[in-house]
Amino acid sequence: METFQHQLLTLIGGFICFCTLVKCVRLVKYIFPCIWIGLPQTFFRSLGGWAVVTGAGDGLGKAYSFELAKRGLNVVMISRTLEKLQRAASEVEQATGQKVKVIQADFTKNSIYENIEKSLQGLDIGVLVNNVGMLHNPLPCRFLNGPDVDENLINCNITSVVKMTKIILKQMESRQKGLILNLSSGLGTFPCPLYTMYSASKAFISTFSKALQAEYKSKGIIIQVVAPYGVSTPMTMYQKPGLITKTAEAFVSESLNYVTFGDEIFGCLAHEILACVLQFVPLWVFHSNRLQEAVLNAFTSYLKKRWRNP
Repeated sequence: METFQHQLLTLIGGFICFCTLVKCVRLVKYIFPCIWIGLPQTFFRSLGGWAVVTGAGDGLGKAYSFELAKRGLNVVMISRTLEKLQRAASEVEQATGQKVKVIQADFTKNSIYENIEKSLQGLDIGVLVNNVGMLHNPLPCRFLNGPDVDENLINCNITSVVKMTKIILKQMESRQKGLILNLSSGLGTFPCPLYTMYSASKAFISTFSKALQAEYKSKGIIIQVVAPYGVSTPMTMYQKPGLITKTAEAFVSESLNYVTFGDEIFGCLAHEILACVLQFVPLWVFHSNRLQEAVLNAFTSYLKKRWRNP
């Protein structure tokens, strides 16, 4: 019996050490990406001539449009507000010299995809960024106390990813190459109370993307989940950037260096470290009533103090 217990404890200890080593190697990859897997300058351009970015009028979508254009791609920017979209497109064109095409679309509606597909015909699309998304409420709240936007959130956060992927994946499959980045969230990596609908919708994106990558990896297509924790965007009421909260531009610039790092990344070194730390916190802690009350009170006040004008 003692021998069995000794062997069992040795096995458990070895497994823990192995998991710790894997996490350390992953962090080293983030710290030295150029040494580990340096992307050639022509990597993105080799996938195709165009990138498609949803939710491109501001925030992360606008930052992805800028960064992909800087890396040699023409960009199709899709968003709801035409004036804001045209202004962002003009900025990208003037700053990078790349071609920019705009498509006005409200992703809370299901009637938009036929027009989007027609508008994309004839374009050699190498990159798709499924970025568009919405929060039920910028502040944490219980499910029954939130605004009645459930259908809009599902359409925007879930349906948009499925529909846009189906439209563009077909031509990527025929060309045997392509990159699809699906924006999830750190809050989607565990069942997060007080952000229930948002957390659940982002969990769908993670599962959908990983399963799809398993199906199409052998065909030369990269499908990656990007799950940031804190980025200063309109959706987060322009939280003040800091150690954890990144500007959209800084986050996107760093995260694009990691597109070959696996089927899920947290996008930057700070968020990768935070994710590693949070994995050691038992789920019951996040689900405890005491922590939820603290989030509803103290954390809400903290968030409001960090709001700033764009």
